[in-house]
Amino acid sequence: MKKSILIISLLLQLHAMAQENPTLLAQPIVAEGKRLYASEMASWYGTDLFVAAYKNRENIGGYFSYTIGDTSKCIFFSRAENPVVIGTIGFDSTYNVAKAKLSIAERNFTSLENDLYTIRKIALEAIVKDTLFKRYRNTNLNLIPLIYNNEKKLYVLTGPEQSGVVIFGNDYVIEFDAQNKIVSKKQLHRNLIPIEYGAVQKDGEEVVGAAHSHLPETGDFITATDICTLMLYEKIAKWKQHNVISAKYLNIWNCETNQLVVVPRDSIKEGNEETDGKH
Repeated sequence: MKKSILIISLLLQLHAMAQENPTLLAQPIVAEGKRLYASEMASWYGTDLFVAAYKNRENIGGYFSYTIGDTSKCIFFSRAENPVVIGTIGFDSTYNVAKAKLSIAERNFTSLENDLYTIRKIALEAIVKDTLFKRYRNTNLNLIPLIYNNEKKLYVLTGPEQSGVVIFGNDYVIEFDAQNKIVSKKQLHRNLIPIEYGAVQKDGEEVVGAAHSHLPETGDFITATDICTLMLYEKIAKWKQHNVISAKYLNIWNCETNQLVVVPRDSIKEGNEETDGKH
C-alpha cells in the first residue's frame, strides 16, 4: 500500500513539474508545426516535379499534401465534378528530389485523401465568402489540410510572392467534425508582419536572427504556423534564432536544431528584448 502511494505521489510530482515547465508545455505545438512543415515541403517540391512531367495543364484542379510514417506525399487532382488523382509525388524526410517517387497514373482518392480533399474544398469555399480571411498584395494564401489523431483541421498560411522576405501572421485554423463540417474558424494572428532577411548590420555582419511579439489573443506560445514558416525559410534567410515574445514568455526557436526553449518573462531583463512588430 505504501509503495502504491509513493508511486502515485511521484507521478503527481512529475506531472506538476511538467505543468510548470513551459518548454514541455509547448512541445505539442512544436510537433504540430513540424507536421505542417512536412506537408508544405512536399507541396513546394512536388509542385515543381509534377508541373514538369504533366502536360495537360487545363486538367489540373489543385493539390494538397500529407504525411504517412516517414513519407510525405503531394497529390494533384483533376478539374472535374468528381475528381481523381492525376499525380502522386512521394518524399522521404530529406526531400531530396532525386529520390522522389513520381507517378502521373490516374487513380481514385484513398479514404484519407478523400477526407483531405473534402475539408480543403469546404474550407476554400468558406475563405472566399467569409470576411474573417484577409488577402494582401504580393502574397498568397496556402491551404494545409491536416488530419492527425482523429482531429481534422485546415491551416491557412500567408506566403510571399517575392523573395527576400518572410511573412508571419494573417494565418488561420479551421476545425472540422467527424462528418467534415466546420465547427470553428479562428484567426491566429491579428496582423501580417513581413520580415526582410539578408540585411547587413553597421559592422558589416549579416543579420542572423529576428523576432516578433504576440498580442494576448494569439497566446503565450509560439504558434504551429510560426514554426512551419521558420522551418521553411530559416535556411534561406540564414537565421540562427528567432524569438517570439508574449506577455508571459520568451519563446526561443533555434533555427539550426529546430528546437524550442520557453523562458518566463519575469526571469529575464526587459531591456534585452527587441521585436520587429506585434501581431
